Amino acid sequence: MRKLFMATAGAAVLGVAFTGPAVAQCEPDFTGVTLTAGAQTGPFIASAVQAAGEKWAEKTCGAVNVVEFPFGELYPKYLTAMVAGEAAFDVITFAPAWTPDFAPYLSPMPEAIRQTDAWTDIAEVYRDRLMVWDGVHMSQTIDGDLHTISYRTDLFEDPEEMAAFEEQYGYPLAAPETWEQYYDIAEFFTRPDEGLWGTAEAFRRGGQQFWFFFTHAASYTNHPDNPGAMFFDPETMDAQVNNEGWVRALEDYIKSVEYAPPGALNFTSGDIRTAFAGGQVAMNFDWGDTGVIAADPEQSQVSGNVGSAMTPGATEIWNHVTGEWDSFDEPVKSPFMAFGGWQAAVPAASPNIEAAWNFIEFLSNPENSMQACVTGGSGVNPYRTSHFENLEPWLTVFSEEEAQMYLDAQRNSLEAPNIALDMRLPGYFSYTEVLEIELSKALAGQVTAQEALDAIAEEWNRLTDEFGRENQLAAYRSSMGLPPL
Repeated sequence: MRKLFMATAGAAVLGVAFTGPAVAQCEPDFTGVTLTAGAQTGPFIASAVQAAGEKWAEKTCGAVNVVEFPFGELYPKYLTAMVAGEAAFDVITFAPAWTPDFAPYLSPMPEAIRQTDAWTDIAEVYRDRLMVWDGVHMSQTIDGDLHTISYRTDLFEDPEEMAAFEEQYGYPLAAPETWEQYYDIAEFFTRPDEGLWGTAEAFRRGGQQFWFFFTHAASYTNHPDNPGAMFFDPETMDAQVNNEGWVRALEDYIKSVEYAPPGALNFTSGDIRTAFAGGQVAMNFDWGDTGVIAADPEQSQVSGNVGSAMTPGATEIWNHVTGEWDSFDEPVKSPFMAFGGWQAAVPAASPNIEAAWNFIEFLSNPENSMQACVTGGSGVNPYRTSHFENLEPWLTVFSEEEAQMYLDAQRNSLEAPNIALDMRLPGYFSYTEVLEIELSKALAGQVTAQEALDAIAEEWNRLTDEFGRENQLAAYRSSMGLPPL
């Protein structure tokens, strides 16, 4: 796929070189410019960058060469090149959590991009929070990311299944409102003799594992009265990752393995989409990719039967200030902005800064981003107001009922009062590296949940001191939308 695209882009450049009339049509004219864009190994995200690159080449007479790396290699590849001042990349696509480390080496977004209707169309949490570091817009969101539930309506709405579930558990079968319900449903539908399991989550180290764990943890630790306290105490920067809320979340995460297909410990986020679309599981939670892939009859055995809902909430949330569990009359939903949406930025060492930002603006414009959103496997999920309000493109994939459920789950999560933001601070990769090591031990049964989290907390506190506690605290508070102390 990559070789084919590169050949196509090369042909576009050659066509410009030998046909005079084409040059006059270049707008803007980037004849002779070839951008190198970094992306994770496709199809997710890389395919969307490639598709936009082909259109951009036709429009500008430039070219885009997409170079792909496994997800776990992206951070060191980018940072090593940027620190060395190498012009290895003109465009990088990356996680917002890496911005604190990348910001000193990036070219700020041009002011002109922020003076358009396309700019105001971007959802506020992305535009004004996740695209900003130290008060400067450093990157452009190219994907909206938060976790939602996908479930099979053919199972959940089957009269026999509904009656059997209610008889066994004492309440109606529906999309889970709490994690207790999630595990009841997962248990009910785990039927190995039928080739059916209850759920699927990503468990593999390096397979975007910890974001799935964080979704569990948000429900038990993102206390409405203590904003920003999920990962660290926002007054002291002491790690909170081993408190009782986190322990309950890890115990839940480990329990999920019981209700997942064989070999689930090796599942990445891509694998859980395949499992759902292949009819192996009754539900999962994931970024919006599962819903679009599962709705596509060319990729799915369950198309036409795809329901969507917000991730479960909790009626008990750990209060780190009092050291006690607080109870709530109704489940508090704390949808987690896992990853926070892929972003694109331009390294300052690039010799093609103007062209690179022009390509990023083109890649993320309403038309191209909408097309990517409704393309299963692109890895692009809604992040613009127009993505949520323009129903027609979604009907090329979903039924109207499915499309409305999907968009409601995404938008209600994005606008939830107790939405949980992902961790962003310098040295993020170091913090998550130890996290993954210990999570993998706990999932394998080598250590208890408490032992794993105690080890993580100890190392997080050591890293915080190594990076400078005061600086880390200031960065953490800023990323969580809290004022300076």
